[in-house]
Amino acid sequence: MIKITFPDNSVREYEKGITGLQIAESISPRLAQEVLAASVNGETWDLTRPICEDATLQLLKWDDAEGKHAYWHSSAHLMAEALQELYPGIKFGIGPAIENGFYYDVDPGEGVSIKESDFPAIEKKMMELIAAKEEIKRETISKADAIKMFSDRNEQYKVELINELEDGTITTYTQGKFTDLCRGPHLPNTSYIKAVKVLSAAGAYWRGDEKRPQLTRLYGITFPKKKMLDEYLEMIEEAKKRDHRKIGKELELFTFSQTVGAGLPLWLPKGTQLRLKLEEFLKKIQQQFEYEQVITPHIGGKQLYVTSGHYAKYGKDSFQPIHTPEEGEEFLLKPMNCPHHCEIYKAFPRSYKDLPLRLAEFGTVYRYEQSGELHGLTRVRGFTQDDAHIFCMPEQVKDEFLKVMDIIFIIFKALNFKDFEAQISLRDPANKEKYIGSDENWEKAERAIVEACEEKGMKARVELGEAAFYGPKLDFMVKDALGRRWQLGTIQVDYNLPERFELEYTGADNQKHRPVMIHRAPFGSMERFVAVLIEHTAGKFPLWLTPTQVMILPVSEKFNDYAYKVARTLKSHDIRAEVDDRNEKVGRKIRDNELKRIPYLLIVGEKETENEEVSVRKQGGIDQGSEKLTTFANRVKQEVDEMMNPQVNI
Repeated sequence: MIKITFPDNSVREYEKGITGLQIAESISPRLAQEVLAASVNGETWDLTRPICEDATLQLLKWDDAEGKHAYWHSSAHLMAEALQELYPGIKFGIGPAIENGFYYDVDPGEGVSIKESDFPAIEKKMMELIAAKEEIKRETISKADAIKMFSDRNEQYKVELINELEDGTITTYTQGKFTDLCRGPHLPNTSYIKAVKVLSAAGAYWRGDEKRPQLTRLYGITFPKKKMLDEYLEMIEEAKKRDHRKIGKELELFTFSQTVGAGLPLWLPKGTQLRLKLEEFLKKIQQQFEYEQVITPHIGGKQLYVTSGHYAKYGKDSFQPIHTPEEGEEFLLKPMNCPHHCEIYKAFPRSYKDLPLRLAEFGTVYRYEQSGELHGLTRVRGFTQDDAHIFCMPEQVKDEFLKVMDIIFIIFKALNFKDFEAQISLRDPANKEKYIGSDENWEKAERAIVEACEEKGMKARVELGEAAFYGPKLDFMVKDALGRRWQLGTIQVDYNLPERFELEYTGADNQKHRPVMIHRAPFGSMERFVAVLIEHTAGKFPLWLTPTQVMILPVSEKFNDYAYKVARTLKSHDIRAEVDDRNEKVGRKIRDNELKRIPYLLIVGEKETENEEVSVRKQGGIDQGSEKLTTFANRVKQEVDEMMNPQVNI
C-alpha cells in the first residue's frame, strides 16, 4: 500500500500502482469526469500513469492552469494526427500548448500550402478522431530507438530534437497512427475534447532561425463545451475591433515605415501627446518618491555590456556592432539602460547617507527581434522603458521594494486596471547555470520579494525558471477588458550587477560595502503599455490622457469665430480642444467625432454664442445640456487635475 496526501493534508491509503484517474473515481464519479491531469509531488502527470510510492496529489481540472495545459497539449497532438491523415508526407516540428490554445509547426512538403480555406476539413477530421475515442498511450524508449523510429519516417525535425537530448530514455505518446516525441502530460483519450477550432496559419522559421526552413505554424483552440468555444470566438471578434494597430491608425497615434525600418515605430502628434502625458504622470509620482531623472546615450562601448553580462545574453539579439574610424573601437545600440546607470553611480564616491539613490530614465533600448515576431507596438525592435534603478543598502531592500509596489498600484488605479495578479519569478533550481551570481545573494533577493508580497497581503503565483538571468523578479499580470492577461509592471532585485561593476559605498562603520540594485519599470515599455491600453479601453482613454479632450462643433460657418474663442478659453485652462469647422451638418460632425472617441463634444450655435455657453455632449451620446463656458472649463480642468495628481501616501 502507498499513502497519498491531498491538498487539504488528508491522507488515504491505496494499492501501489493506482492511477490519478482511479483515485478520482474512488472519490466521486463527477470528479472523475472533470479531472484532466494529476500533480504528483509537484510534477504534472498523465491521469493513467501509475503511482508507485507515497506521494502528494492534486487532481487538476479545467480551472487549473496545468489542467488546461494538458488539455491543449493533447489537442495539439490531435490536430497533428488530423494533418497526418490529410497531408501524406507532412513533417512535424514542435507543437506546444500556449496561454490560449496551442500551435503546431509543420512542413507540408514541396509545393503544398495549408490555407484558411483548409481549416474546416482539418476540424472535421479532428472531430472524427475525437469520436473514435482513441487512447493516448505513453511509452518509454531508448534514445537510439527514438532516432531510428523517427528516421524511418523521414522526420528530420524530430531527429534533430532527439539528437540534442541526453542519452537515456525518452518518452513518446501515441494515439491511433500518430506518434510524437513528447514529455507530456496528456489526456487519457481524445474523447475529452468536445469543441475544436483552427484559428490561423502563419510562417515560422525552424528553431526561430531565419536561416533555417520556414514552416507553417497552425494555431488552434479547443474546449470541453461548445458554449465555451462560442464565447471565446465572440471575444476574438471583439479583440479584432480593439486591435491597437487598427485603432492606432484610426486615431492617428503611430505609424511604421519600411524605409525607416521594421519594428521601429513612428509616434504621430496625437500619439506623442498621449505618451508624453503618461510620462508626465509617472514623473510626478516619481518626484514624490524622491527619484532623480537622468539621461544616457543610445549607444555604449561593447565592453560595458560584456561587463554587465548583457552581451553574452543579448548579443545575438542585438544590432551589429557599430565600428568607428578608431581601430578596434566597437559600440552597441544599448539593449538595456542598467549598465549606464551603474556608471552614473560610479561617477562619485558614495556614502550610506546617499542611499537609497533612485535614478529614473525614459530610456530607449534596441533588440533585434526576428521579422516574423514583430507585432504592432507589442513586439518592436526599438522601445522606451520607464526605467529606474534604485541603489540601496541590503537592509533597505524590502522597504524600497514596497514603495515600488505602491507606485505600480497608483498607476493601475489611475488607468482603471482593476483586475491584476502578481507572479514571483524565481530561479529554476535544477538549471542554475543559466543564472549569474552566488546562491547566497539569490536566496536573499528571493526572500525579500516573498516577504514584500506577504507584507502587502498580496497573493502571488510562484514560477520557477522565470527569473531574469541576474536576479528574481515580481511581475504584474493585468487582465484587460476582454480577460486577456498582459505582463506589464516588473520589479527585480539584483545583487549581481553591483558585483560586476564593483559598486561600493562607505558604511557607518567606515568600511566599503556593496549596494543592492532594484530594477523597476511600472509601464514595462511605453510602446507595449500604450498597445495594451488601447485594446483595454478600445481607444476610449481616460479624460486626462486622451489626446483631444474636447471637440467644438459649430452648427454653421457663422458660429466659427465663437467656436475658436471657446477653444482658446479651454486651452488657457490646459484643456486640449479642437474645432471641427467642416461645412457639414452638425449630425454628421457628431457621428464622425464619436468614432474618434473624443470625451466631450461641444455644440455651439446662436443661443450659445449670445449667452457665452456651450451645449455639452459626453462620449456615448449622453446629452448634458447647456452650461456657461467658464463653468464647463473649470469643471473639466478640476476633473483632469484630480486624475493627473494622485494622492500619494509615502
